[in-house]
Formats: sequence, structure tokens, C-alpha cells
Amino acid sequence: MALVKFANGNTNKVLKPAYNDVFESFFNADPFLTKSSLQRIPPVNISENENEFQIDLAVPGLKKEDFKINLEKDLLMISAEKKEEKTELDEPRKYNRVEYNYSSFLRTFTLPESADHSKISAAYKEGILHVSVAKKEEAKIQSREISIN
Repeated sequence: MALVKFANGNTNKVLKPAYNDVFESFFNADPFLTKSSLQRIPPVNISENENEFQIDLAVPGLKKEDFKINLEKDLLMISAEKKEEKTELDEPRKYNRVEYNYSSFLRTFTLPESADHSKISAAYKEGILHVSVAKKEEAKIQSREISIN
């Protein structure tokens, strides 16, 4: 499986001196605006064994109903959307607070020719979305010992 890693807004550290990180952490001290909370694309691990490809996305705080997984030709698209509204009303103080939270992401993976499109499964457990893509039988590594005559 070919994997292309994009910078996602991160610049090269050679071009961005280390002291910029210090200033950013000082001036952006608001815990609600940290880089981790603004991160829209969840980190992913991709592994392969002789029988399948495994795609693991770290997406804590979601439910399995929030995810949508689609396959279009060789493109596997994993997306999620979560909308949340909290309302707090305090009558004695005449205080009303409404907070909206909306988060979404879309990750797209190009499946190799060796992937079996009919055998894709997914499970969500403890904040990790596990997607398994089986390999075609002819793509599996078959090994045997060859005798010498």
C-alpha cells in the first residue's frame, strides 16, 4: 500500500527556528486554542501483514454512529461528523450560556491492486477506529520449502 505523508500545515524545522515554538506557546496560552484541539485530521497508522492491510485512526470521543466509510473504485474514504450543543441556564443570576461544538474530518486512502474490495471490515474500540482490508488470494505471499534433487 502506497502511503504519502503530507505536512498538514507543518513547515520544515530548518526554515522555522525553534524559538518560534516558544513564542507560539507563550502567546497562544489559551488551552481551548491549542494545536491539538485545532487538529482536524486524526493521526493514522497503516500496517500490513501477509493477509491484510490494517488502518488505525486515533479518534477519541466519537461514537461508531459518527463514522461513515465509503469505497469508490480504489478510494477508501473514512469520515466522521459530530455536532454538539450545550445549553446552561441559571435563573437566579439571569445567566444563559450556549456552546456549539462541531467537528468533522475526511481521510482518503488509495487501495493497492492487491486489496480485496469485497472484504473490508471496521471496528471502533477505545477511541481507535480499526479498518481491515483483506488481500486477494493471489497477492498473499505463499511460501514453501523446495527440495533439492
